[in-house]
Amino acid sequence: MEEQFVIDFTKRIQPLIEEIEPSFFEITVAMGFEYFAQQKVDIAVIETGLGGRFDSTNIITPLLSVITNIGWDHMNILGDSLDKIAVEKAGIIKSEVPVVVGESLPQTKYIFKERARQLNAPLCFANEERWIPEWRNENNSLIVTVAKSHVDERTDYALDLTGLYQTQNLLTVLEAVHILQKQGWDIKEQDVEKGFAHAKKITGLHGRWEVVHHSPFTVFDVAHNEDGIKQLTSQLEHCEFHKLHIIIGIVKDKEIDKILSLLPPYAHYYFTKAQIARALPETELMNKAKTFGLSGRSYPDVNEALQDAVNKAHKEDMIVVCGSVFVVGEVEISHIKW
Repeated sequence: MEEQFVIDFTKRIQPLIEEIEPSFFEITVAMGFEYFAQQKVDIAVIETGLGGRFDSTNIITPLLSVITNIGWDHMNILGDSLDKIAVEKAGIIKSEVPVVVGESLPQTKYIFKERARQLNAPLCFANEERWIPEWRNENNSLIVTVAKSHVDERTDYALDLTGLYQTQNLLTVLEAVHILQKQGWDIKEQDVEKGFAHAKKITGLHGRWEVVHHSPFTVFDVAHNEDGIKQLTSQLEHCEFHKLHIIIGIVKDKEIDKILSLLPPYAHYYFTKAQIARALPETELMNKAKTFGLSGRSYPDVNEALQDAVNKAHKEDMIVVCGSVFVVGEVEISHIKW
């Protein structure tokens, strides 16, 4: 998006901004939609913000709706139970528009089925259409074998996003592509394979089990809620290391006690914070962590924490930076002395 377009758009809608006082997110959504229209894009992938039902992106009628997974996050806004959160997510389902749900959970499945029935929207659960019999790490890629349900057919995909939780996303994407192909979109198998193999390079997506160094083995992951930390600790079970060093910073509005209760007590911790107002002070995080048997030191900046971890770690150790998108985003990797 060109700078001049942003300037012109903002000037033009300034009176409307003053009149209705939209949020910054709502303004940028409107800006994005106008830009897409002017550019005559063939297809736009629109990600909803919090929830979905009342999100500003939800004014569109898409070709396909995709709901990834339902997890514990933003409960102060979305509700304090999975079924309440699912109701908000189900708000993006539109009349007669196909919808793919990434995973079927007993406590939420009925909500999606009922909402889809009310709107006559074709519904499928991605993890019921395909399954993953095996996976392996090979040459900095995650090689995943995908099998179709009720069909003796298997395909291997190489992913440059190597976190094991990407296997769930893989199934969701494959089903979404399948539906778009049935709608007439010319999406070739080789393009799908290329997309998976180069997703990080194409999109610039970082901080998803991103390996940044091999000795000591150092990973950045933006896991910042209960589900994310569960996925992170599950991944750690598949890793080999002598000692584990975890650098963590969390923002104030997360379920901090739940996050801390899931972290391994055997790790050495480096408590830090992002340089934003929402960040929980590092000393407060350290004191909370002590009640869960997690010990370590506090650092006012993630780069100071990472450098200290690198200085202390042996080649066979592992370092993980996690807890917040903002914390991971503030790492200046080129300044770290390995």
